[in-house]
Amino acid sequence: MQQAIVAIVGRPNVGKSTFFNRLVGRTEAIVDSVSGITRDRHYGLSEWNSHIFTVIDTGGYVVGNDSFFYQSIRNQIESAIIAADIIFFMVDAFIGPIKEDYQVGEFLRKFQKPIMLITNKVDNTKILLNSVDFYRLGFNKYYCLSANNGSGSGEILDDLVKLLPTISKKEYTKNIPTIAIVGRPNAGKSTLLNTFLREERHIVTDMPCTTRDALKVYYSLFGLEFILVDTAGIRKISKINENIEYYSVMRTISSIKYADVCLLIVDAEIGWQSQDMNIYHLIYKNSKGVVIVINKWDKIEKNHSSLKEYEKKILANIAYLNDVPIIFISALMKKRILKILEISLKVFRNRRKKIKTSHLNNIMLPILKSNPPSAVKGRYITIKYCTQLPSSTPQFAFFSNMPKYIKSSYKKYIESQLRRNFDFKGVPIRIFFK
Repeated sequence: MQQAIVAIVGRPNVGKSTFFNRLVGRTEAIVDSVSGITRDRHYGLSEWNSHIFTVIDTGGYVVGNDSFFYQSIRNQIESAIIAADIIFFMVDAFIGPIKEDYQVGEFLRKFQKPIMLITNKVDNTKILLNSVDFYRLGFNKYYCLSANNGSGSGEILDDLVKLLPTISKKEYTKNIPTIAIVGRPNAGKSTLLNTFLREERHIVTDMPCTTRDALKVYYSLFGLEFILVDTAGIRKISKINENIEYYSVMRTISSIKYADVCLLIVDAEIGWQSQDMNIYHLIYKNSKGVVIVINKWDKIEKNHSSLKEYEKKILANIAYLNDVPIIFISALMKKRILKILEISLKVFRNRRKKIKTSHLNNIMLPILKSNPPSAVKGRYITIKYCTQLPSSTPQFAFFSNMPKYIKSSYKKYIESQLRRNFDFKGVPIRIFFK
């Protein structure tokens, strides 16, 4: 059963993202006093009185500016309205009704969908009384709100859910993989997501740092089901010179922490750089599954020495976790796109894999007995038992008579044997000696 969709629409800087964050219960959209921070559609899930619904945060609607960005934002807003069942039309009560509000109102009426007029920034009694001026926009009712402190949101949501079907949480509590698309700026992350979704869901330009928020969307095609997260490009901290980009990078890092699998997008023309390594290390540190995606391969395929050599160079740089799938694609030309999702799902399953203790011991103990750890001070080190720990990621405990004397090289040997016998490709493994 498809949940209802609510789109928040209005001119720039009226508080749409602040209200969106309150509805989804997390700071997912970047909020700043600078106008025009939100550019793409931003999706989130909200609940009120046993009703589950999707909320879409949109960029500020601007009339009269035909630059590429504002035209793209208007296209994004229109797509959100078409997808929505109900529209929250948000205005700024502190400023009062202005020309741009009338323009947005006329634009929304064309779609003939239920519209709830919300006057935001009603932070005191004086502003509350002045809100009556918004009757000039031609709507029968308006709702007063302070998105900052939540005042008035209850009345809005009470009236909203009267229009929505009652849906239990269990219908949406599925074990759906969350896949974060990460990488340096301008590597093709948003282009890849648009290709997945078969529509221009995100603004794409040659200018780096176009994407600012970490944007979640639901994907369900070809029998595959995912939550896809497009993130802002991660540059070195020393090269970040504005607060907005800093918040974008922090949101991307947070997205990695909440993801199951990360698609690390690498620009084939530029190659594997130190910043790619830093992002890879961040994924590994958080014990996330990873698939390395070499994008824009079509641009160098003809004059590059070979795909195998390119892959070999990358694996040499990630020696501590080089059992990882590497896919060569062209997001723009739609080459090998479906394979990414198939492999991502396999990595997700590897990350959730559970091995029975009896089976683990039957396989591993003979291997470790035939090649035991080096003796210390004339005493032999033996490993007599092993088990997988009850964790959300692959972690194993090996019980030994002298655990603190087992060298790190032997730990790597055990990891290689686990990977060889049980297939943990693309997934970090943690090993403990007890």
